[in-house]
Amino acid sequence: MANMAQAIRMALHYAEENLGLTDVFGEDVGPPLGGVFTCTQGIQSAWNSPLDERGIIGMAIGLALAGQKPCAEIQFCDYIYNTIDLLKIAGNTCWSSNGDWNVPMIVRTPVGSGIRGSIYHSHSFDATATHIPGWKIVMPSTPLDAYGLLLAAVLEDNPVMYLEPKALLRIKGEELIPGEPADDKMLSKMIDAPLGERSKWKPQWPALEKYVVPIGKAKLVREGLHVTVVSWGRTLPLAAKAAKALAENEGIEAEVIDLRTLWPYDWEMVSASIEKTGKVLYVNEDTEVTNFGEHLIRRTIEDHFYKLLAPPRLLAGKFVPGIGLADNLEMASVPQLKDITDAIRALAAEQP
Repeated sequence: MANMAQAIRMALHYAEENLGLTDVFGEDVGPPLGGVFTCTQGIQSAWNSPLDERGIIGMAIGLALAGQKPCAEIQFCDYIYNTIDLLKIAGNTCWSSNGDWNVPMIVRTPVGSGIRGSIYHSHSFDATATHIPGWKIVMPSTPLDAYGLLLAAVLEDNPVMYLEPKALLRIKGEELIPGEPADDKMLSKMIDAPLGERSKWKPQWPALEKYVVPIGKAKLVREGLHVTVVSWGRTLPLAAKAAKALAENEGIEAEVIDLRTLWPYDWEMVSASIEKTGKVLYVNEDTEVTNFGEHLIRRTIEDHFYKLLAPPRLLAGKFVPGIGLADNLEMASVPQLKDITDAIRALAAEQP
């Protein structure tokens, strides 16, 4: 099974061959490195930009307005903050032109903790991205969804922010991407560049197929009766693991939803689950103050106030200026498996 980095790479290849993707660029995105997480190795349209985040976003806007279909990468989301005004322009162009001008661009950027990246390589961008109207925002938690959401992003006529949970980029999936070989060693031999000299290396792409995950559609990961757990990105697999253990060991049945798209999000699925369980926990690793989960709590209260059996809860990252380098500091800053397990158990035990 492919890991998420390989899935992204295969999606970029399929898109440049079949969907009109024209430029994949950013710092170290082109040869020989193919991106710091290897997500762009072997991509024909990949090229290296200067060390200039504002230049990268500005170039993507220009290419999109000129009729191209660019996919720009900001190497770590920690460095995207100095482009906020440009992201705002990309997001409002279609609206401000009354639909006359589309900006079909994708911005990929790794987000979150999990690699001991300390204060400069561990930020989340969830809530900040949702504060910029005009963008669609996706965050996969599995390789198959990473592939399908990226193809969906390429098919969009206006900007899509593609957030990659860096802690999951090396995690193998449980479902085959359409067209990939079942033997992951064979896949690696075909599309992973060798270490050392690679100037003459060329990938041997499998016969990939089109697979699109609709933007705005969540995924029901696990059915349950007692608590709804809504998550995305790095914390989603942890929530699923916690729910499985609680069901097997304590009889607590948590329903787990992978939101996948932060905007526009699948309120229909989330709402139906809350109607069923009467309790909801939102889990993510962005800082807890003005967290996107707080918006979801507000909507939960507005729509389900009289049917809730307990106050909706948020489990998110601590409101600290950064993530520490030491293991214990990083793990204390963002939700871990035990934190999620404890939060589900406590919410299940609350009485109306």
